Amino acid sequence: MKPLKLFTPAIIGSVTLDNRIVLAPMTRCRAIGNVPNKIMADYYRQRASAGLIITEGTSPSPNGLGYARIPGIFSKAQIEAWKKITSAVHNEGGKIVVQLMHTGRISHHLNMPEGSHILAPSSIKAAGKMWTDSKGLQDYHVPKGMSADDLEKTKTEYTDAAKYAVQAGFDGVELHSANGYLLEQFLSPVTNIRKDNYGGSLENRCRFVLQVVSAVAETIGKGKTGIRLSPYSLAGDMQPYPEIDETYMYLAEQLNKLDIAYIHLVDHSAQGAPVVPYGIKNAIRNKFKNTIILTGGYNRESAEEDIQIGLADLIGFGRPFINNPDLVDRLKNDWPLSKDLKADLFYTADEKGYTDYPFYTKKTIETYAK
Repeated sequence: MKPLKLFTPAIIGSVTLDNRIVLAPMTRCRAIGNVPNKIMADYYRQRASAGLIITEGTSPSPNGLGYARIPGIFSKAQIEAWKKITSAVHNEGGKIVVQLMHTGRISHHLNMPEGSHILAPSSIKAAGKMWTDSKGLQDYHVPKGMSADDLEKTKTEYTDAAKYAVQAGFDGVELHSANGYLLEQFLSPVTNIRKDNYGGSLENRCRFVLQVVSAVAETIGKGKTGIRLSPYSLAGDMQPYPEIDETYMYLAEQLNKLDIAYIHLVDHSAQGAPVVPYGIKNAIRNKFKNTIILTGGYNRESAEEDIQIGLADLIGFGRPFINNPDLVDRLKNDWPLSKDLKADLFYTADEKGYTDYPFYTKKTIETYAK
């Protein structure tokens, strides 16, 4: 039988992968004090059989630390801690990139260090609440609309974080322009009502994102630079707008000109968001010549199908990787997947529901079959 293409090697930018399965980025909130630690190293090492690991969202600055216990990559302690994680993955033969996530208005002061600021394209408060360890759920704050100086400082924070990522041993970076965080906030006319060159027309709304991508690519190399997009996502109180399709078509064309390594397109419909239409995925595929990663509700069969028809080069898996650290082997051998997913432990602080999920054994499968 011909081997499934999902399990064949691939090249993404300047990196060669053993297979086309990606551990998609998932916030897990284990970085006490915003510094990566040993249990995080264990978590990623356990999943190093993925062709590519994309880390959880990692802030490029104190201003981007929206959630409790998410990691950063802007201090010496953080860089040194990440070195242990990249070494753990590389020692297992894996490849790993860091996702740079500035949360923008999706934040709360109680989750941030003194002296930091909640920034956004415009001073528009997000609906909903944010978890804080000290006071539980709290309403979002009204963010500060970014000044010209804030824009320049934030771009520098992204490029500095990218340099630090390379120093820490990462194989590249992914810029998080999805899920309602800072970069996506610039793309939408609902969250971006600026009157300067960064607001108004879709070209203006894409400007900051493209400037950040260009700056990072120039700093560490275009072959080490990727971006995550999520058209039609409702995460972070994002709302539909008439120009969604046109905005992402323009963005794909411009990203193609920048010749970066990949676009990571996520469809959140498996979690209740609107479906990203096939036409959008296909149009982005046609406009962007380099690697496309698709993530969202895949199984082995659907992943293989989208690779075979050329819609994607790599497929991201999120939640299945949480309770199946050996997901690649399970998919390759058609072994049953664990159904024991402890959702109540997704964002807790220790190893429970994080690094204690078992690998495949005959006994494990017999237990699942009962």
